[in-house]
Amino acid sequence: FQNEINEVPFFDVQLPYELALKIFQYLGKTELGRCAQVSRTWKVLAEDEVLWYRLCQQEGYLLDASISAHCSWKLALKNCRARERTLTTNWKNRIGAVSQLQYELGKVLCDVHSWDGVVIAGYTSGEVRLWDTRTWDYTAPILETVHGPGDAGPQPHVSFVRINSSLAAAAYEDGTISVWSLLLGREPIHHYQHNQRVQALALASEGATVATASGFQVKVESPNDRGVWQTAGSFEIQKLVNFLHVVPDVAGSPVTVAAAEDIVYLLKAEAPGKVLHSVYGQPVTCLDVSAHEAAFGVRTFGWLLNEPNQILLYNLETSQCLRKMGSSIGDFTCVNLHDSPPNMLVTGNKDRRVRVFDLRRSQSLCSLYAHQLGVTAVQMDEWKVVSGGEEGLVCVWDQRMGTKLWEMHARHPVRHVWFNSHSLITANIPEEKAPRGATIMEDDFTTHRKHRGTIYAYEFWVEQLAAESVLPICRSSYDETSGYNYNIGLAVPYDSI
Repeated sequence: FQNEINEVPFFDVQLPYELALKIFQYLGKTELGRCAQVSRTWKVLAEDEVLWYRLCQQEGYLLDASISAHCSWKLALKNCRARERTLTTNWKNRIGAVSQLQYELGKVLCDVHSWDGVVIAGYTSGEVRLWDTRTWDYTAPILETVHGPGDAGPQPHVSFVRINSSLAAAAYEDGTISVWSLLLGREPIHHYQHNQRVQALALASEGATVATASGFQVKVESPNDRGVWQTAGSFEIQKLVNFLHVVPDVAGSPVTVAAAEDIVYLLKAEAPGKVLHSVYGQPVTCLDVSAHEAAFGVRTFGWLLNEPNQILLYNLETSQCLRKMGSSIGDFTCVNLHDSPPNMLVTGNKDRRVRVFDLRRSQSLCSLYAHQLGVTAVQMDEWKVVSGGEEGLVCVWDQRMGTKLWEMHARHPVRHVWFNSHSLITANIPEEKAPRGATIMEDDFTTHRKHRGTIYAYEFWVEQLAAESVLPICRSSYDETSGYNYNIGLAVPYDSI
């Protein structure tokens, strides 16, 4: 019937179909639904695939799909919105599946990082492991190191690991840095050596840029046009680096931001020693960067001078301080600027509070309090905040209501938190890498279980089976042969032995 329509009645005039379609493109979903009830001609016009494809794209759904990918874009938009509502409900009510990413029995977890559901972990055995939680592939490969099996002595511990869309990087206790390509296999494509222990490792969120800090040197490595890795910049600074980040979305040579005690450096090839911020005796306690701004916490002189700790926001292009936010006696221990919504910032503090700031004003929008010790990791989106604490507690908050939705606890401090619309990755990393008594019985792996650290992957898809929607601690079968298990055999909501 649509092919037979040449003119569309608009009150007392007749308009060509293409012109009427251009008028209807300014309407929203509700208006199009009302117009579809006017007449048969308007119904065909209001349900045109071009209109609903554009609405679907405007709301952020199926951005990579072409207009021919679906036969009914109105139904596709309806399904996407229903799926999003279901995911939000599952997040709020903790409905889904959770799995523990286990590896290296008897070895201790050193560092964890993730990108879009791909998790990388380093252990005291010197091995680096990958998991792809997007496919629930828990038999992912071990990334091989430059330390061959014939090398004398044990392999050095892993100090730091980082991952992005195409690369994975790891730094070891002996100052070695290895870089792998996620597309080429397990062999490292590049490695280099520092003379001392690496204090910070940074990997660009996109592209191939690796930055490391060791001693008083910051080195930036990246491939040239022919794919050959080379040193893009080497910087000598005055103090030991505590935090290091690569500025994302920078055209040309890489730009890094380094915090060394009470000085914040903006390291460029053309300005190697540029100081972004420096106040003697006020060390930087946390750091994060976005494409144009840097946010970091500063420990001031304290209550003696009535000067509380603050979060400073700097513009990387003008090197000007844009905003001073917060007022706390405790140190700001973590800050997340890069993953937060526009004009928003979330921080964690030693005073056990999570604070959400609007970058257009200096006061916090909300202050969330539930951790027993200091906050160690935070991330937020438009409606929720996920925080991890020193006591091992992971809390999920409704940011707009200022209420806690649910929490999970593990033995060690939470050092890594990452989530997207449907999944959550948390990592509890032990402070003690060689716990006392852990090597008494090397063959009894259950002796070391409490010392290893844990990585949890939560999945909130509605497609999960009902049995898998119950947390592992609540779905023990009572017939397991192993004599050592954390599952205590509960059924939800009542015990059904």
